[in-house]
Amino acid sequence: MRTLLILLLALLTTGMHAQPVTVMSYNIRLDTEADGINQWPHRTHKMIALIKKSNPDLLGVQEALHNQMQDLQNQLPEYSYVGVGRDDGKEKGEYSAIFYKKDRFEVLTQNTFWLSETPHVPGSKSWDAAITRVVTWTILKEKTSGKKFLYANTHFDHIGKEARKNSALLIKQTLAALPQAQKLPVLVSGDFNSEPSEAPYQTMVDGKNLRLADARPANDTTGTFCGFELNKIPCRTIDYIFHSAKWKTLSYRVLADNDGSYYPSDHLPVLATLTLK
Repeated sequence: MRTLLILLLALLTTGMHAQPVTVMSYNIRLDTEADGINQWPHRTHKMIALIKKSNPDLLGVQEALHNQMQDLQNQLPEYSYVGVGRDDGKEKGEYSAIFYKKDRFEVLTQNTFWLSETPHVPGSKSWDAAITRVVTWTILKEKTSGKKFLYANTHFDHIGKEARKNSALLIKQTLAALPQAQKLPVLVSGDFNSEPSEAPYQTMVDGKNLRLADARPANDTTGTFCGFELNKIPCRTIDYIFHSAKWKTLSYRVLADNDGSYYPSDHLPVLATLTLK
């Protein structure tokens, strides 16, 4: 009887500890006829296969149009998502959505804000931004342990230098102002259109407002923006997974999986496994 009680106590204790979380950040490239043989219908199967093989618990996507969101949801039924189209706050324009395994996590709250001087106005843009950009965030609870954390996903402007720098400031200030961010572990993923030596990246990791670290090891210089064709252009490192001090990175990889012809997107996905300290 005593042995049985000890075993039950051990099982209960184990259940209270959060398990490692695998996060993928993936700019899936919007569906556009301009891509020719690389248009979405010709590469969807490759991307779905890569996501299934990697089996992330959380998936932050960028550039996803509504039809692409529907395809991902239909072919990845084990996931649900939060997020809206950036043009109208509904279904129009690109999403920076967060997919999560619905059997593992419960959404407690979620929202989207715009990277502009009027962040609560759908479709707004500011500074020298070429197009509208958003941040989608959610607070998730792990069902088995009850542990909660905040996860945000974004895509910075590809043209405006001032917009990228101000976007980094805004995302940190906005998340830091959330009462939950002061208590909960935080994850931030996305396509930041900024290399490690540039101001937006430096702002993300400067320790101000919200202290974040890059899941990428300092000696890992693997690029993430490579184009569709293998070895066609030098890859740039612009996609990241950042985390607060309550997380510890167990592993990190840039996934260059391909079938010898072309990549599923012009970006390579970033995959990190983290655990709560």
